[in-house]
Amino acid sequence: MIDQRPRLRGLHWIKRWIYRGDKPHAVAKLLNRYWSRQYRSGTLLARSRDVELGVRGRSSGRPITFPIVLADVDGVWYAVSMLGANANWVRNVRAAHGEALIRHGGSWNVRLIEVPTAERAPILKRYLDIAPGARPHFPVDRSAPLSRFESVAIDHPVFRVDGFTPGERG
Repeated sequence: MIDQRPRLRGLHWIKRWIYRGDKPHAVAKLLNRYWSRQYRSGTLLARSRDVELGVRGRSSGRPITFPIVLADVDGVWYAVSMLGANANWVRNVRAAHGEALIRHGGSWNVRLIEVPTAERAPILKRYLDIAPGARPHFPVDRSAPLSRFESVAIDHPVFRVDGFTPGERG
């Protein structure tokens, strides 16, 4: 079998371009709306870790929803910010004191608890294993040793998701 990774890495510039400035631009917003619908409904295109996250906007007060991939480590689910601490959803979650809604064929009221920087490395490594779309946004390869993830952990907030049980309808 031929290794496709070098060719796929060549496409990472597209992902970086649609999220230039670490914000979703028109193409990313369109794709996010599509995937958000798929993840919310829990269709065959959405794995149990692919969810729609909803949080109250810190300025508008309106519900903001978007697709996100959750990482699982030792039976615990985590939300990871591929775009870093300035991502709007991170700022909204912090302003909402962690109160959020997850949808995936059902709805769960959840609490997102920020994970201390020192505990993030194994979660970030797992996240890159299961979320290929996030890889262009990390300056470390998914096969790198844990120590490399420790060095970038400060730049990528991670939240433990309390109250979500995939496979059960919320």
